[in-house]
Amino acid sequence: MTNTDLLKEVISKSGYKLEYLADKCGITRQSLSNKIANRNIFTAEEISVLCRELKINSLTEKERIFFAKQVAS
Repeated sequence: MTNTDLLKEVISKSGYKLEYLADKCGITRQSLSNKIANRNIFTAEEISVLCRELKINSLTEKERIFFAKQVAS
């Protein structure tokens, strides 16, 4: 499960537009939005591309963003 808030924060700080990141991942902007919102799942390749583009180098940060555990409410 993707930590939507944390990923949106990293994207915002990067200055990149969703269209640019989606193009780098080889998907549409809508598809990227759906994945950010946990409607669809990121592929390993998409995670790799996003980490490279967003300069997410720490394994801990990657896990916090892309492999967040669902919290029961």
